[in-house]
Amino acid sequence: MNTLKTETVKLVTLQEWDRFVSETYGKIYCFQQQNGCKDRGIERITVPDPYADEWDYEDTPIPFEVNGEEMGVSFETWLNTSPSDTIHKFDGDTCGPEFNNQLFWERNFYPNVNMIANDLHSKGLLESGEYIIVIDW
Repeated sequence: MNTLKTETVKLVTLQEWDRFVSETYGKIYCFQQQNGCKDRGIERITVPDPYADEWDYEDTPIPFEVNGEEMGVSFETWLNTSPSDTIHKFDGDTCGPEFNNQLFWERNFYPNVNMIANDLHSKGLLESGEYIIVIDW
């Protein structure tokens, strides 16, 4: 008899992932805005990811500009920085410092998602397993 092979995954919406990360760490976070803005679709992550450290961004400073070419910061830099630490970099901008600081964090100042997932797992906040983040807006 022909059977369909299935697998069990944990499905999470983009909005729920963003809320969980933002509330856990007290930081501005928007997964869809990363890497030049993600299209609708899905992204798989494995928790814990034994190779996550290899995906961590380098610990080098990035320019304080919204939509800049350089995106992503090391997990440690992200953990040790507060949005209030960067808001002053956007004083005098026509859209206002709060708005531009938010966009900067969403589009440029974020760690690799696997680093976050592993940290949440190590804190006991995220179960082991396969996750699919549904990207839709």
